[in-house]
Amino acid sequence: MSRAPRPPRVVAELGRPETPQETADRKAANSRKYRSSKTVNNLIYSLLATLAVVVLMVLIVPRSDTPLDRTVDLNQVATQAQVGVDQKLVNPELPQGWRANAATWSSGGSDKIPSWYIGLLTPSNQFIGVTQAMDANPTWLAAQLKNQAASDTVTIDGVTWDVYRNTAPAKDRGNFDYALATESGTSTYVLIGTASDAEFSDLATLLAPQIQSNGN
Repeated sequence: MSRAPRPPRVVAELGRPETPQETADRKAANSRKYRSSKTVNNLIYSLLATLAVVVLMVLIVPRSDTPLDRTVDLNQVATQAQVGVDQKLVNPELPQGWRANAATWSSGGSDKIPSWYIGLLTPSNQFIGVTQAMDANPTWLAAQLKNQAASDTVTIDGVTWDVYRNTAPAKDRGNFDYALATESGTSTYVLIGTASDAEFSDLATLLAPQIQSNGN
């Protein structure tokens, strides 16, 4: 004997059984609600996972306690760097108000030109970088000066320098507003930074005796 067909479910809100169309509409609405809740949940899980990665990176990335505005022992670093270098590296005795915040020797990168670099902060809290390159070529010099052409020459305490003024828009200059460049012996010297002409002149005066001695 076959079972009698099950009577349609009475929907309380309607007070009667659903029509086939109402059943289909209800199931479609329930499906949309489910997909929507899954999307929101997935978004929340994704955000939580991203946050966890960021927190992990913050925890594992080493951080230096050394301030950027630090002072380095220029004489000590220059003495260490001098070992094995034929040309005497410039190592000025800085007057009151001047200090070095960087001093590094590079054996030469892709250009294969060794160089000695000093970063200086002036009394007006401006910056001048001093680079002494060994056996440099015009290509190296042009790269240091961002292909700016010399606008003048100036002689400071017996040393003649080419003068460079950066003509690029201020926002594109970086730490290069003004520069001086000269050669002595097998070394090329470049002073480049944001300080005043007078502070550049003061530094060139400090360097003059060492630059001249390298030319002898």
